Amino acid sequence: MIKSRDFGLALAASLLFASGAGAATDTVEAQIRQLETDSNAAYARNDLPAYFSFYADDLRALFAEGPTTLPAYKKSWGAFIGGGGAIVAFKFTDMQVQVGPSGDTAVASYLASVDTRTPGKGVTTDTYAETDVWFKRAGAWKIVEIHYSETTPQK
Repeated sequence: MIKSRDFGLALAASLLFASGAGAATDTVEAQIRQLETDSNAAYARNDLPAYFSFYADDLRALFAEGPTTLPAYKKSWGAFIGGGGAIVAFKFTDMQVQVGPSGDTAVASYLASVDTRTPGKGVTTDTYAETDVWFKRAGAWKIVEIHYSETTPQK
């Protein structure tokens, strides 16, 4: 015979699982997809204040040049844009989002096609694989880790 306390616990657990877990993951995934769209749009517009607002102060970035921090990234990218460099076009595909079990972490990965104008070199088109790690802290999502590496374009 099932005791009423055990039945109540089982019912509560099944309702939580059925209604909450999947919905919470779907909501976080949608939030991260929108944040990726917004951050990449700021990047494509060369809007440095908006672009850097998506990053945590303790960012670690892994680029071809090696690891860097948010202050160093702001300085180098700011100098590139200030010196006449620019993103001319940006498109991303194959976005995958994985949400951590607690709902306050997510990993987004995708392929990016980037047309970049470099002073003295003209415009080049490159393809990158990017992975962004998002943490939700004090109610706000921020990128805490980014890995950006050049790859061969898909055909």
